[in-house]
Amino acid sequence: MTLKYLLDENVDPEYVRQLRRRYPELVVRIVGEPAAPPKGTLDPEILVWCETTGFVLVTNNRRSMPVHLTEHLDLGGHIPGIFILNPGLSMGETLEDLIVVAGTALANEYQDRIEYLPLSY
Repeated sequence: MTLKYLLDENVDPEYVRQLRRRYPELVVRIVGEPAAPPKGTLDPEILVWCETTGFVLVTNNRRSMPVHLTEHLDLGGHIPGIFILNPGLSMGETLEDLIVVAGTALANEYQDRIEYLPLSY
């Protein structure tokens, strides 16, 4: 299974460019571009968008995203997953982790969970 990624608007757009260059078959969007939520969309609305479209959220938001996910689940929602970036990893290490996970994930493996990069696999 190949995951689809939505990158939060606060994630460096270079990640999108590099993911598309290194893994062209991967579907990746960033908040603010066409076919993605507009910039300024609140986190709870982004979670609903991810649930509706089947995208895993990639974010830097370590502080409030766990709260938003709990609230989303309490309302009966689900999400394909959330990956939180590690500021201690280089861009190359992060990209490699996202690419490997996208290509090897099992169906629903990350559903309703937050995972912190790097992942163990």
